[in-house]
Amino acid sequence: MDLIVTDHWRATHPSACVGLLLLGGATNTARVPALEARKRALETELRSRYGGLDRRSLRAIHPLSAYDAYFRRFGKSYHVQLQLESIAHKGKTIPSVTALVEVMFMAELANGLLTAGHDADHVRPPLRLEAARGTETFTRLDGVEQHPKAGDMFISDAEGIISCVLNGPDGRTRIRPETTRVLYTTYAPPGVPADEVERHLDDIRDLVMLGIPAARVEKRVLIGG
Repeated sequence: MDLIVTDHWRATHPSACVGLLLLGGATNTARVPALEARKRALETELRSRYGGLDRRSLRAIHPLSAYDAYFRRFGKSYHVQLQLESIAHKGKTIPSVTALVEVMFMAELANGLLTAGHDADHVRPPLRLEAARGTETFTRLDGVEQHPKAGDMFISDAEGIISCVLNGPDGRTRIRPETTRVLYTTYAPPGVPADEVERHLDDIRDLVMLGIPAARVEKRVLIGG
C-alpha cells in the first residue's frame, strides 16, 4: 500500500514526518491477557513518570511540546496529553476495547506520538498525504461531518479522507471487531525526528505480536523527517 506525497504537503510541512505500518493475519479479539498485563504495567509507569508534573510541565516535555505547538496553531489542545493526565493524575485506566485498538492507545501513551488505525480491507488505494486547503470534508469516527482546517495534515484514499491530525480517523475505514488487516498511520510534526517515528512503529508491531502472535508486517513506509 504505497503513499503518494503531494508537493503541497511538502511545502506546508517541510520538517514533518509520517509513518505507515500495515499488518495482516490478525485476530481482533477483546481482553487479551498479555495486553491486559502490559496495560497495567504501562499505567503504573506513566503515573511514576508524570504523576508529579502539572499540565504546564507535562506540555513542555518532548515530544508533547512539538504536538502542543502544532495543535495551538489551530486553537486546539493535544488530546493524547489530556489522556496522559487522566491516567497519571486522575487514576483512570487504559480502556479495554479490542486488541488492535488497544495497542494503538498504548503506544500513543507510551511514546506521545499521534496515531490513527484503519481496517486495511476498507481502505481504497492509492493513499495520498496532503495538507488541507479548508474545502475538504469527511465523516469522523463519531459520524459527524468534518471540514479539516486549512493547513492540517491528512491522508486520503480513493474515496476520501481517512484521517487528519486535528480530527482523527474517519468512520468508513474504522477498525472493526472482524478486522484482520490493520493500517496504522503516525503523524509527527516538526521537532519529532524520523527515528522516533520508526521506534514508535516498532512498538506498535511488537504490541500487536505480543497479543496476536500470528500477525505479520505487510508494509512499512516512512516519509519526511
